[in-house]
Amino acid sequence: MALCIGLTSLFPVAAQKSQTTLSGDLVIFHAGSLSVPMKNISAAFKKVHPDVNILLESAGSVESARKITDLNKPCDIMASADYKVIDNMLIPKFTNWNIKFVSNEMCIVYSEKSRYAGKINAQNWYEILQKSDVAYGRADPNSDPCGYRSVMTIQLAEKYYKKPGLAGILTAKDQNYMRPKEVDLVAVLESESVDYIFLYKSVAIQHKLKYLELPAEINLKDPKFTDLYNTAVVPINGKEPGQKVMMKGEPMIYGVTMLTNAPNKPVALAFLQFMLSKDGGIKILEKDGQPSVIPQSNPNFDKLPAELKQFCKK
Repeated sequence: MALCIGLTSLFPVAAQKSQTTLSGDLVIFHAGSLSVPMKNISAAFKKVHPDVNILLESAGSVESARKITDLNKPCDIMASADYKVIDNMLIPKFTNWNIKFVSNEMCIVYSEKSRYAGKINAQNWYEILQKSDVAYGRADPNSDPCGYRSVMTIQLAEKYYKKPGLAGILTAKDQNYMRPKEVDLVAVLESESVDYIFLYKSVAIQHKLKYLELPAEINLKDPKFTDLYNTAVVPINGKEPGQKVMMKGEPMIYGVTMLTNAPNKPVALAFLQFMLSKDGGIKILEKDGQPSVIPQSNPNFDKLPAELKQFCKK
């Protein structure tokens, strides 16, 4: 009851009207790392809008975008673990704006049963991952931003620890343990198929997993190191067969948009208003380990729906 009252106070008129007027399916494609918070946000939203049927579809962000661009699957909202996926793959043909909303960071996740779990630290993790009796997993760079960010972290580690050739050695190792999206790696770790995985800190927090925090120079979190992050570059498959897109390292920022041909725009707008509000979805996201970056400057500010301009800067 307290939550319902809180939401109604956020949108007093809209909330009262929408309980009878907002209805139908709302289709949301989202990054795997948003699975837990999106379920929680959706449950909170439905307490105010019970007639809305929210259909959440989790996948790697690049894969999610391809469902729109290549498969023409109907979708109202796309939430990406990297705002650049929306910029590069969906703007301007499928949408004309993108809102940056939360951040994250790379870490190394493990269990009590992982080999050398009692010895690994921020200064020796790259040595432990190279050991022949250790296996590690990471996401596929062509499907998921966590995949290319894992490679970027490894590239930056080569510079930070002054270990020439490290990136080549680590990326060549254990490729059979790559998975389409980062949350798939949790099952691989829990089954003890691997000892360590590269993962977002938020996912580790949400699943109550042990994790090793990495230096700010390599974890892709701190805007202070943007120039350094920019030196890490990973090629991924582009829109056309044989095409490559070069992804450049930068501080992690998630993006969200509503598709131009969204089947249920009134509900999509109401959901985004709640999702991006400080006392609504953002409060849930921060509890689940994803700090807000709202408001950020937006190059497409004039194209934003009026209801969403409050979450951006011009």
